[in-house]
Amino acid sequence: MKKFGCLLLLLGLITIFFFNDQIENQFLNEIEKIDELSDGELLSEEKTDTSIEYRQDGYFASMELYDFIGDSIEGIITTFGQPDRIDPSAYGYDWYIYAEHINSYFQVGVKNGEVQTVFVIGEKLPNERFQIGDSFEQIEENEIIEEKVSFTFNKNSYRFELTEDERIARPLIPIKEGVWAQLYFDTFTNEISSIRYLNSELLLMKRPYSVVYRGELYEPEPLTAEQWRQIERGSAKQIFDITNVIRVRHGLEPFQWDEKTATVAYKHSKDMFVNDYFSHTSPQFGELSDRFNSEDIRYHMAGENIAAKYVDGIAAVEGWLNSEGHRVNLLNEEFTHLGVGVYETYYTQNFFTPFP
Repeated sequence: MKKFGCLLLLLGLITIFFFNDQIENQFLNEIEKIDELSDGELLSEEKTDTSIEYRQDGYFASMELYDFIGDSIEGIITTFGQPDRIDPSAYGYDWYIYAEHINSYFQVGVKNGEVQTVFVIGEKLPNERFQIGDSFEQIEENEIIEEKVSFTFNKNSYRFELTEDERIARPLIPIKEGVWAQLYFDTFTNEISSIRYLNSELLLMKRPYSVVYRGELYEPEPLTAEQWRQIERGSAKQIFDITNVIRVRHGLEPFQWDEKTATVAYKHSKDMFVNDYFSHTSPQFGELSDRFNSEDIRYHMAGENIAAKYVDGIAAVEGWLNSEGHRVNLLNEEFTHLGVGVYETYYTQNFFTPFP
């Protein structure tokens, strides 16, 4: 089944992009009467501290972040301290979120006390083999980046087959036995935007590329409705945090969270999932402007990014970053507020700027 994304502009110009996952963008600029406008409620504070203090003893200095995979979470806590929060995931592990300092943001996936995966996007974190900002050419000089990646796991055989676009935008590189790196490149700058380290079992559960296999495919455990609601709330926060890391990297102010806008975004994600469509226009609730008006959100400018069927919120943000129309919203210096809503594997970002 072909999956697509499209960019919709206010003047009616439509550009079609093709991706492995569905993404779509909408931008609105609407002037309303000043006496009808209000700023809405702001629920977050900017976090602009640059880095955290790390241990410099031999234990830490000799390790890469991927070396924590397979070890007890106590190694992470000893090195970096307690997480700022813990979010559940759809893959059986909990995300330990280190978000206090925006330039040192990272996430650690933990199951039964053991580290399964590490996601890195903060520039101030210690990495030697791969660093945020490294160019594709730098990586290609030192690593073999292949379109077909084969391995065995628990006596089963697997081969991931990457398209050329996937090889350039998010190559898969073996790190050591049972540990992989998925590098997310910003294809506009040709530099590493973020890094996901994960073990073989999680790689097979997420299946971010086409796979040919002999033996068993690994599937995540089925989730209850309540488990999904908890995962969705955590994913929305992660999308918000990661978006702000990217904005600060580009010299922009971080967004402020807006709860009413997040409610609009959540309802749209749920509406798309329940009614099996993918569009900025809801058959029942109308355009973005209609949905904002229904929640009495007054704005000078507004925009929307949507995505579907990504493995998680991390992948959705990196997908938006590599699409010109979605990137415009993410990096728009005039937008000041953001609400994020996630319903299972449907993702919506609603941006806006209130009148002064």
